[in-house]
Amino acid sequence: MTSHDVARAAGVSQATVSRALRGDPRLSEETRQRVVTAAANLQYVPSQRGRSLVTRSADQIGIVVADLGNPFYMQILSELHRGLSKTHLRMLVLTPGPDGRVPLERLVDGSLDGVILTTTMLDSSLPNALSQRGFPYVLLNRAVDDAPGDVCVVDNHAGGVLAATELAGLGHTKIAALFGPTTTSTGRDREAGFRAGLADAGIALPESNWRRMPFDFSSGHDAALELLDARPTALFCANDILALGAFNALHGRGVRIPEQVSLIGFDDVLLAGWEVFELTTVSQDLPAMVEAATELLLSRMTAEEPPPPRRVVLTPKLVRRATHGPPPPE
Repeated sequence: MTSHDVARAAGVSQATVSRALRGDPRLSEETRQRVVTAAANLQYVPSQRGRSLVTRSADQIGIVVADLGNPFYMQILSELHRGLSKTHLRMLVLTPGPDGRVPLERLVDGSLDGVILTTTMLDSSLPNALSQRGFPYVLLNRAVDDAPGDVCVVDNHAGGVLAATELAGLGHTKIAALFGPTTTSTGRDREAGFRAGLADAGIALPESNWRRMPFDFSSGHDAALELLDARPTALFCANDILALGAFNALHGRGVRIPEQVSLIGFDDVLLAGWEVFELTTVSQDLPAMVEAATELLLSRMTAEEPPPPRRVVLTPKLVRRATHGPPPPE
């Protein structure tokens, strides 16, 4: 069935069929309903490709994400799907190739109206390339220094300070840390904030008491076992997946959490709140972040004149659960 068939059945022009199925408010409700009923009776499905040729809009947003194994990014995708489902826009998930990058041509080939970048590295040239082409994008979760585009992140430095201040306030002085890669804004800024918080409390972080690594479970597991030799009473992990890996390693060694070692993560993924973990963590308001990023992108896509770069920074909070407490007695 084609739109011509629907037009004949409804007694209207083909252009009216197109406007009715787009929800054009200039049409009367009676006409719109007549077209909708005819389309339903004929089991007509509008051609998205044809509509895109007419409107010059793909009605599709790209979401670039590198780590689908991390529950944090699955939550981002879930929130984005929930938000975009309220609009006419579809969501296309794009993952990097073997070189860790998504080709620019894949984003600007006409199949997308805009893109949300969630796992961008600090040295990425993609934001600048998109800006030069005037292609709408938003950096969500991670930032790129001096990128000339919109950004929506949590204050990662402040989150690191929160974790350090909490542990220092409980009386911990033998503190260890699992930091993320400094090639990401999240890894760099959370580490800087945690170190600053410890310095403000007059607590040293010896080189033997910290490691940098990818944000994954096995890295957290293995590094936590290494750091046991330093006999820390508290361990900060720069994301929850590292913290859950550390939790598993400590539990396997018979280390009691938090009686012997306190543990604090960062992100507040859904797993962190499970009863088996009850992980104390620095939380970022993911629904608010995603909503803000989506609004930034949509407003840029529909603006007659491109607005200047905008930056939304949300405030983190510490979620106190069951994995932290005072240090054990000497």
